[in-house]
Amino acid sequence: MRKIYHIIMLLVSLTFFWACETEGDRPVALTPNSFVLNTPIYVSGVYDLRNTETIQLTCSQPEYGFTAATTYRVQIATSNSFADFATLPTAYNRAKIDVNATDMALALIGLLGVTDEADFPTEPFPVYVRLSAELSDGSHQVLSNIIELPRVKSYFALDPMVMPENMYIIGNVAGAWNWDAATEMVPFNGTPGKFWAIQYLGQDGDGNNAEIKFNTAKAWDGGEFGMRTADIDDASRTLAGISGEDNIVIGNPGWYIVAVTTEISGRDYIYHVQFLAPNVYLTGPVSGGWDTFDEPRLFTVPALSLGADADFVSPAFVGASAGESDGGVRACIGLVLGEWWRSEFMVFNGTLVYRGNDSDQERVTGSVGQKLYINFTKKTGRIE
Repeated sequence: MRKIYHIIMLLVSLTFFWACETEGDRPVALTPNSFVLNTPIYVSGVYDLRNTETIQLTCSQPEYGFTAATTYRVQIATSNSFADFATLPTAYNRAKIDVNATDMALALIGLLGVTDEADFPTEPFPVYVRLSAELSDGSHQVLSNIIELPRVKSYFALDPMVMPENMYIIGNVAGAWNWDAATEMVPFNGTPGKFWAIQYLGQDGDGNNAEIKFNTAKAWDGGEFGMRTADIDDASRTLAGISGEDNIVIGNPGWYIVAVTTEISGRDYIYHVQFLAPNVYLTGPVSGGWDTFDEPRLFTVPALSLGADADFVSPAFVGASAGESDGGVRACIGLVLGEWWRSEFMVFNGTLVYRGNDSDQERVTGSVGQKLYINFTKKTGRIE
């Protein structure tokens, strides 16, 4: 009988203990002070991040009071004080962790504050590691101890900076602040990061002067640039009457050649913006000769009162094409940005086509007395 009594008391005690550790029908998690991150077996070797895929870490599970689904994240620092640290992007749900070596290399670039590959350390250096753990709902976060990897050989893991392939103009008269209607600038042939456009920068329907910005994507994605970040030369500021705090405000309404030249400086892009006179030239046999860009070969610029939907008109052709191979009718913006053929364009079946980064365009013939008409807004044109 005494034995039965002891068994009953033991069961009551266990029931009381479980009730203290549960809330309703589910356990109540404890919050431990820490948990153990083990020092790797091969810690004395060199961890070459360029030539390895992962670094293996193991740890004990935090003592939450029961077996719980736990999420682990890896934190690294270059000082054991962890005053400045980075949390790697991958989360893990096991106590055996294969740390992505590329993730670590990318994080170390930021921790070291290096912006140029030439400044990145070539010799191994110590890296300090700890884990954070939390329950699957994000609660009860706890940090492990810190371990040292004394010899980590890292590298400048960032992708090389590349020149933008596209450039767009948006504004109150350039797409009405709608990226779908923004002006796509033309690549300057064979010159990465350099773009141009013939752009109407007059006034909007309410009589407000043009305001514009640029971006390499047709989106408000944080990459857009204007007065605060564009480098605008003094001649352009004077010609166009530039002002503004964020948007570039055109104080002298009119037609312009707008050009953007991209420079890469470390991990930053510098955009040099120019506003130039809208000089469009006729060249080739119909202009009376090649490689001369003077006033007799200039297109007539539409009157500002006509707005954006108006034609540029060439001088009358003074020579006729002898055949398809002689160049016939050619048009460009002259030498203002470089060799003329890098900015040439032509009308084919009523459509304006820029050479851009494509190969030489097909030839178009013309007769004495004809003119070339181009609408840069609609991208249309004709010879008549």
